[in-house]
Amino acid sequence: MHAHSLPSVSSAPTPTHCPYCALQCGMTLTPDASAEGVAVTGRAEFPVNRGALCGKGQSAAAVLSSGARLTTPLIRSAAGDLEPATWEAALDAIAGGLARTRDDHGADACAIFGGGGLTNEKAYALGKFARTVLRTSQIDYNGRFCMSSAAAAGQKAFGLDRGLPFPLEDIPRTGCVILVGSNLAETMPPALRYLTELKERGGKLIVIDPRRTRTADQADLHLAPRPGTDLALALGMLHLVVAEGRVDEEYVRDRTRGWETARAAVMAHWPEYVERVTGVPLPQLREAVRLFTEPEHAMVLTARGPEQQSKGTDTVGAWINLALATGRPGRPLSGYGCLTGQGNGQGGREHGQKADQLPGYRKLTDPAARAHVAGVWGVDPDSLPGPGRSAYELLDALGGDIRSLLLMGSNPVVSAPRAAHVEERLRSLDFLAVADVVLSETAELADVVLPVMQWAEETGTTTSLEGRVLLRRRALAPPPGVRSDLDVLRDLTTRLAPELEKGFPTDPEEVFDELRRASAGGPADYAGISYPRLARDEALHWPCPGTDHPGTPRLFLDRFETQDGRARFVPVAHRPAAEEPDTEYPLYLTTGRVVAQYQSGAQTRRVAELNKAAPGPFVELHPRLAARLGIAEGDAVTVTSRRGAAEAPARITATIRPDTVFMPFHWPGRGRANTLTNPALDPTSRMPEFKVCAVRLARATAG
Repeated sequence: MHAHSLPSVSSAPTPTHCPYCALQCGMTLTPDASAEGVAVTGRAEFPVNRGALCGKGQSAAAVLSSGARLTTPLIRSAAGDLEPATWEAALDAIAGGLARTRDDHGADACAIFGGGGLTNEKAYALGKFARTVLRTSQIDYNGRFCMSSAAAAGQKAFGLDRGLPFPLEDIPRTGCVILVGSNLAETMPPALRYLTELKERGGKLIVIDPRRTRTADQADLHLAPRPGTDLALALGMLHLVVAEGRVDEEYVRDRTRGWETARAAVMAHWPEYVERVTGVPLPQLREAVRLFTEPEHAMVLTARGPEQQSKGTDTVGAWINLALATGRPGRPLSGYGCLTGQGNGQGGREHGQKADQLPGYRKLTDPAARAHVAGVWGVDPDSLPGPGRSAYELLDALGGDIRSLLLMGSNPVVSAPRAAHVEERLRSLDFLAVADVVLSETAELADVVLPVMQWAEETGTTTSLEGRVLLRRRALAPPPGVRSDLDVLRDLTTRLAPELEKGFPTDPEEVFDELRRASAGGPADYAGISYPRLARDEALHWPCPGTDHPGTPRLFLDRFETQDGRARFVPVAHRPAAEEPDTEYPLYLTTGRVVAQYQSGAQTRRVAELNKAAPGPFVELHPRLAARLGIAEGDAVTVTSRRGAAEAPARITATIRPDTVFMPFHWPGRGRANTLTNPALDPTSRMPEFKVCAVRLARATAG
């Protein structure tokens, strides 16, 4: 077996990055005598957060404490309990479970589910492991639930998807920002300063959200459409742009294709119809168009609100069409961007853990891409499987076609749509193995659980929402008994395909250097990025094809990444959500986050100060709805959809539409919001419709 010795850790302060959202804020870890072993401070010199950290970032070291996490492998006993085990026994059990499934049912009966928090090195190695060791097509990751609709729309329009094609520092210098379905004050607090600075410089902010959030409070204009009608809203605004003669005809002629077809589709969405569909008054629509088109520079930024819909790709496409018709993308201080959510949601899909992609953002169906990557991996291109199922489809197939699952860095029991069904599917597997930092709700169901290192205990790269590639540095040793995901994949390869063992090094820099070669020449080209360069320069944005290349902070200034260099208008039309309110389920449910918790809460719910700030789920509803149903502040209420019921205290506020209720999704158990959500999928991105479903509401009955 292999030694797992680790180099000594410096006692000096270590510059690194936050483990949470895609801002990847700069922070410094300084050794101290606390239980965590380090103190966290913001790094003023890092341009994204300039020293600011949210509560999650400030308390990030709390999860490093051995009391908050897994420190020994666990194997389920014959009696049904998870009991401590040796690493060798746990790895043997995982390899045996996967091998039995492969031998009895074929390679595609084994699946892998990854996470948007894994470093680039881990995401790359996980995709390589699936396709060369297991030879399964069944791999996807929870980033599919993050920004896949924006990615699909960006590919269609621009030929390339990168969350922000410009750095955050451009936002305060533009003239107007339309922020669609994002609550930065709660989800990325250090980024709110960019909107504050925008307003201080005289720029205008339009926020589109069915709730008047803390972010919407900052807006010059807040539009509150019915959930699921963002597509109609964008089309109505573009209709007014055309009708009022505000199209940038020269830009459309010189830099785009497809305008006439898209224009014809838009003209069917006349403003009075859009007002009726969205509930947004026509004067507000006209004012939004005026604020957006009058400045020389303007931006549209989308987030999960418009993206997590069964028509998310078309919805984002409509906002891109608005930006294109007014001449914004590919011009300085203007454009369209997506606010990626997860820490490495961008890099996580660029390098191979998404069902249809190879490293470098290459398409798995492209023979040239397969040949290039297979050459780097030293395998026959024909041996690489084709595309597999998307995230929800993969989870839905557990216990059927898929009999064994290896899961790394995700907690679908809480985070997946129709979560009770997903939990049932996980329980039906022949074999489930989970590698994680903590014993999450999903890990509690596993046959084998592996305790793995986390952000401050290992070196690796992430890619922020700006396409900025960053080096997280190892600052302290992990607790005894904890190993890296890279160790796990190498040791499983030793057991399952020993001839491939050399292709799974455990040194992150060695893995990254191979990733560079695999990505070379691809859309997300990292070939010119190296650990030494990243140690010197935190301003390297992909594509960066050569070691003397400065990186590309701003895309599309000369041409778009299409064959002819022109952006594409994609004609779209409004259609309802997959599930609209009716007499039985008369209300809309929309879901989202709160500032003190993160994603499924698996880590943040173990931090005392965060739990004090956000101790549990709640149901937000309007006073008129509360009065009609006889619900008072703090009453336990039951929210019921066609998929199940959840219960949480009422929070009554006039900042939400009277026809809509809101629940945060960070908690398991009776308050699990994703018990309710609809897994209806966007036909292109395969994004589930987290943001819209029909529910009914009632005071909870005792007992």
